[in-house]
Amino acid sequence: MADGREIVYYDDSEPYLSGATPREAVDTRPLPPAEDVVRGGAQVRYDPLTGEWIAMASHRNDRTFMPPADEDPLAPTVPGKFPTEIAEPDYDVVVFENRFPSFSTRIGGEPGLVDGEELWPVRPAAGRTEVICFSPEHAGSFGSLPPHRARTVIEAWVDRTRELSRVEGVEHVFIFENRGKEIGVTLPHPHGQIYAFPFIPPRAARMLEMARKHRDATGRNLLRDVLDAERRAGSRIVATSEHWTAYVPAASRWPVEVHLAPHRDVPDLPALDDAEKADLAQIYLDVLGRLDRYFPGDDPLPYISGWHQAPVHQDRDLMRLHLQVFSVLRAPGKLKYLAGVESAMAAWINDTTPERVAARLREVG
Repeated sequence: MADGREIVYYDDSEPYLSGATPREAVDTRPLPPAEDVVRGGAQVRYDPLTGEWIAMASHRNDRTFMPPADEDPLAPTVPGKFPTEIAEPDYDVVVFENRFPSFSTRIGGEPGLVDGEELWPVRPAAGRTEVICFSPEHAGSFGSLPPHRARTVIEAWVDRTRELSRVEGVEHVFIFENRGKEIGVTLPHPHGQIYAFPFIPPRAARMLEMARKHRDATGRNLLRDVLDAERRAGSRIVATSEHWTAYVPAASRWPVEVHLAPHRDVPDLPALDDAEKADLAQIYLDVLGRLDRYFPGDDPLPYISGWHQAPVHQDRDLMRLHLQVFSVLRAPGKLKYLAGVESAMAAWINDTTPERVAARLREVG
């Protein structure tokens, strides 16, 4: 790209699939070097009260916010029109480094202390953040993709997980999609993001802690036991295929929440075989379709969808791959706000029951 960022094309259609037509478009935008955007502007600070690392990325305040359709930065570049992040006039699936990254391999500096106080270690926010565009279309989401394009996105997820896991300093790779203005989406283009963290994020760290305690007490894998228990109970199962099961977790915290887990024990996306990936493309589209039909009306359900994968280096035997997709919408036009007890104390209160949510999702299948 014009500022030195990397861009990767994942083609599934001709003439690009066979390589007969190479990707040769040149990004001619007058952008400042990517190093200048993040230099001195991204760091992580340690919170001694929670044991968590908090990212500081002030340069992200300048990122693009709800542009008009003819200035969509994730669309292909039409010759003579607005130059976008993708210089090619067309693409299938594309991944590139985020222009306003929370974490970057380009960030310089050394670890230190805030105000010289030992309570507050600080270090550069090394790592990497990427954008993955699911389609050249201006609007949509993963759920609007045809199965063959969904499979291409899955292959891109696999490849990026594998490549980012090789980056020095990366400890955890998290792939996610935000959909809907209620979630805070600033670009309506169908896309997701990939974060390569320089630490294990709090949610993953807590799951690993509980999985370790369960293994020490029983000798078994906690996430394997959860899936087996959900399949035995059956009351919260949403859909099942040859290789995957979708269910509403027994202690779900969001108004609408579904987990999608493979039947085989695998730590991450690169460990899936071809049959599992092909099956995933079908059942995930099925689940997303059910979620869009959960409430009456034609408005698509706002959601956050994220892949829980094993850390890059440690405790890989404790984590088991699964997808979590959830919505903040508790009723048509009514959001679940994370107010006092949730935001301040992380004590969750669900306004429904997992069994009711699962029954409704089976009903609209």
